[in-house]
Amino acid sequence: MPRIEFWYAIGSTYSYLSVMRLTALAEETGIAFDWRPFNVRAIMIEQDNIPFATKPARAAHMWRDIERRAPRYGLAPRLPAPYPLDGFDLANRVAILARQEGWVEAYTIATYRRWFEQGQPAGSAPNLSDSLRAIDQDPARVLAAADTPDCEAAYVAATDAARAKGIFGAPSFLVGNELFWGDDRLEDAIDWAKSHERAPE
Repeated sequence: MPRIEFWYAIGSTYSYLSVMRLTALAEETGIAFDWRPFNVRAIMIEQDNIPFATKPARAAHMWRDIERRAPRYGLAPRLPAPYPLDGFDLANRVAILARQEGWVEAYTIATYRRWFEQGQPAGSAPNLSDSLRAIDQDPARVLAAADTPDCEAAYVAATDAARAKGIFGAPSFLVGNELFWGDDRLEDAIDWAKSHERAPE
């Protein structure tokens, strides 16, 4: 089965377009997506690359671009969504924990849906608790676990792994050593994965 690593950060606006269609694409294509949350903000700061928060013209274009692209995927976001996120790191530490425990896909979809479609910032109330309850996770337990040194260390390690793979933005798709950056490169990543799948030994 072809496999693609999906590197993203909850807080990446364009990741919404990928997050909300990846499950269906996995079923349609037979590709296994490995959901890999990390701290893209830390990597972007290292590169002196803060593309939208302090650049109104680029931010306006970003929202319009997402608005144009969303209907082709059957999505109807309410834009602009709250941005940037005050709860960025917490949202992503919860995602790190969720990946360890096997519910990262459900959590990510739930929190992006509330963020982009209901205007509730990810990583903050009421989004965080409501998203966790919606996927049958106990908010008190999860928030306590996400606020531990072990979870913080795992968050740093995930970011180090992304950096080591040459990932500089989100969403990114890694097929072997081939990096595809941006939601508009997802189909390219799928095509590459299909055409370069290893033959059975």
